Amino acid sequence: MRKVLGFALLAVLTATPTWAQNINAAGATFPYPIYSKWFDEYHKAHPSVQINYQSIGSGGGIRQLLDKTVDFGASDGPMADEQLQQAGFKILHFPTVLGGAVPSYNIPGVSAELKFTPEALAAIFLGKASKWNDPAISGPNPGVKLPAEDIVVVHRSDGSGTTYIWTDYLSKVSEEWRTKVGKNTSVNWPVGLGGKGNEGVAGLIKQTPYSIGYVELIYAVQNNLPYGSLKNASGEFVKASLASVSAAAAGAAKSMPDDFRVSITDPPGKEAYPISSFTWLLIPGQIQDAGKRSAIKDFLAWMLTSGQQFCEPLAYAKLPKEVAAKEQKAVALIQ
Repeated sequence: MRKVLGFALLAVLTATPTWAQNINAAGATFPYPIYSKWFDEYHKAHPSVQINYQSIGSGGGIRQLLDKTVDFGASDGPMADEQLQQAGFKILHFPTVLGGAVPSYNIPGVSAELKFTPEALAAIFLGKASKWNDPAISGPNPGVKLPAEDIVVVHRSDGSGTTYIWTDYLSKVSEEWRTKVGKNTSVNWPVGLGGKGNEGVAGLIKQTPYSIGYVELIYAVQNNLPYGSLKNASGEFVKASLASVSAAAAGAAKSMPDDFRVSITDPPGKEAYPISSFTWLLIPGQIQDAGKRSAIKDFLAWMLTSGQQFCEPLAYAKLPKEVAAKEQKAVALIQ
């Protein structure tokens, strides 16, 4: 009997995986729902690899990568040349999925889907349009009774790739925004309340009447928050969706730079959603630990192929095939 129990115990122990590779990463909240799904699914298929991800914002992810306290980072905005020089080691950018940052709002008594022009969004976030019935907002929304209530602007309080995408767009469509505020993961906001992470901004919008803020599409969907359509460069009002975000990347897919650092906000195309972006994993070009290097490269190869099937159920657009194929070749650059 003891021998049988011994064999049973041995079987349990040998069937229980040991964490041969414990990989730590941190960064963007924008893609956190898909990253969480990917790391879980990859672990199921590869029990000896555990990827732990902290959703702390793109700025925090870049900072931890530069400090070498994580194995890789994640950002919704590509690192600037100065940041790459500051690193002192080679960092490779790998686009993972496509998403859209949406203007989400909470206006009691208004159930209609609002339309926003670039001029209206810039005016709201500059504090120049301070009432919901401002002509810049009511003009594109005839028939919608907008209240004469103060607009409560909500923005990110932490270093954020979603902020980078949002301010990159506003800098392209508003000269005043470009010169007064500019684009970055953190900016000096003219007005508004700050929330930490996409989760924090979504929570503030949900609990604050007459508010408007920007969140990644999946956070608006998950929190049942209304979000508006935007007038794109072709003059069409387009709502964020898998199709409209994919349309925004169509041009970039054919002319993707070798380092994958590209902006696709305010793109051409009638069906393109104007505040769309790739989001990137930031991988060191040299990884000394051979086991971690092998696991990270294998994860990237899986993410670029099998992993893409999990994107659309979570409201992220898959990578264009041309981009994924180019990335698969770039994985070999990790030494």
